[in-house]
Amino acid sequence: TVFHETNIQLLPVISLPQITKLKINKMKSAAAILLAATGASAFAPQQTSRASVSLAANTQGDLETLAKDLNPIVGFFDPLGLADGDFYGMGNAASIGFLRQAEIKHGRIAMFAFVGYCVQSNWIFPWPQHLDGSTGPSPDFSPEQQWDMIPEAAKWQIFGVIALLEVWDETGGGTQDHYMKGGQPGKYPSAQLFRDNVHFALDLYDPFGFSKNKSEESKARGLKAEINNGRLAMLGIFGFLCADKFPGSVPVLDALGVTMPYSGNPMIPFEGNFHL
Repeated sequence: TVFHETNIQLLPVISLPQITKLKINKMKSAAAILLAATGASAFAPQQTSRASVSLAANTQGDLETLAKDLNPIVGFFDPLGLADGDFYGMGNAASIGFLRQAEIKHGRIAMFAFVGYCVQSNWIFPWPQHLDGSTGPSPDFSPEQQWDMIPEAAKWQIFGVIALLEVWDETGGGTQDHYMKGGQPGKYPSAQLFRDNVHFALDLYDPFGFSKNKSEESKARGLKAEINNGRLAMLGIFGFLCADKFPGSVPVLDALGVTMPYSGNPMIPFEGNFHL
């Protein structure tokens, strides 16, 4: 099998009665539902009479208006003065584009991570995932432990796909301006050039064209909701990671019984796991 005994021994394996496992899984799902429900109400964009901010907001004035729309209580918060920066000598507008792209992208990844954490805590794909015909690690293990247990080749496949997506994004798919050069932050390029010259592939954003006829106001409202949901997801996924790594650091999750102690380091993706 792909899970060598020497590698398994590196993991903080926890033996729990089946009933306790089911309780943890149910409670973890309940926590996810709770966070999603509170996020929908607490982080939804507020209705405002101000003119809609452009999707490509690239001035500090635009940021201040956008910040007030996103969270009227906190408003514009930039204690480090990053919005005044001039990254790579490309000017302030380019720097703001960089910052907005970074937040939107990190928010999207955090949403994927949060949902993935909840799902794989309870269920894994049942079909073979390795050359020997075995499936992925059992939900008996925490998501962090599951990551440690998959082969190094699988990890490199995941990072390889991420790298290809990043390259396509940074090059604008050969069709759109870069977010630091007047392009819209957060707008992932179409795969049209790839489809025309290589083979068919669905667009990563709106693959079935459901949003193509939406108004600019509707798109702007959706992006604001996405930013807020991404911020909440960043807090959520790191809440899970911290609760598993540092018992007692997130009392709410401890009280819900959804934590599973982890002795590894979630910030070192290849820690002691160079196995095929």
